[in-house]
Amino acid sequence: MDDKSEFQSIFTRCIARKGADKLMAWLEQGDFFTAPASTRYHLAEDGGLCRHSIHVYKRLDALVKSEGLEVSEESVALCGLLHDLCKAGFYKKEMRNMKINGSWQERPYFSIEDQFPYGHGEKSVFLIERFVRLTTEEAIAIRWHMGGYDEAVKGGSMAINQAYNLYPLAVCLHIADIQATYLDENKPKTQDPAQKG
Repeated sequence: MDDKSEFQSIFTRCIARKGADKLMAWLEQGDFFTAPASTRYHLAEDGGLCRHSIHVYKRLDALVKSEGLEVSEESVALCGLLHDLCKAGFYKKEMRNMKINGSWQERPYFSIEDQFPYGHGEKSVFLIERFVRLTTEEAIAIRWHMGGYDEAVKGGSMAINQAYNLYPLAVCLHIADIQATYLDENKPKTQDPAQKG
């Protein structure tokens, strides 16, 4: 099963909330299924956003179960699959010359072209709620899924502390996002120290 089909399967199996069909139609009309997850960090490739969303959903599902949280399958799917909805319509694919093996070659790369500069987590919440009503816990989890990387936190906001104290789902979504990014998608090539020269 390809990533788009897997995403759609999880979405339709788990999310039955009013407006879910309209949200899926909106996803299919835009670039959600073809967009990258980032410009150069993790899954900076066609379809990376969809694949990342599936990874986060699976990590979140496992975390919620291992922590024994009373969180519905629908909440896990909404948060995991849609936490980065803000990246739909966010990237632009361009071409640039790169030196590869001593010769210049034209290669694709992604740049940011934010048509709706509304933030990150808060933008995802806004876009989701155009179609589907989120619970407070879901909205808080998606809003704060960036953890310490969030611009508000970098600016000194302490609201994330209260969010994480009140809503364990928010903590789990942040952890799932980090796990997916660094354990599933950005596996650096390392050499075993025992095998060095």
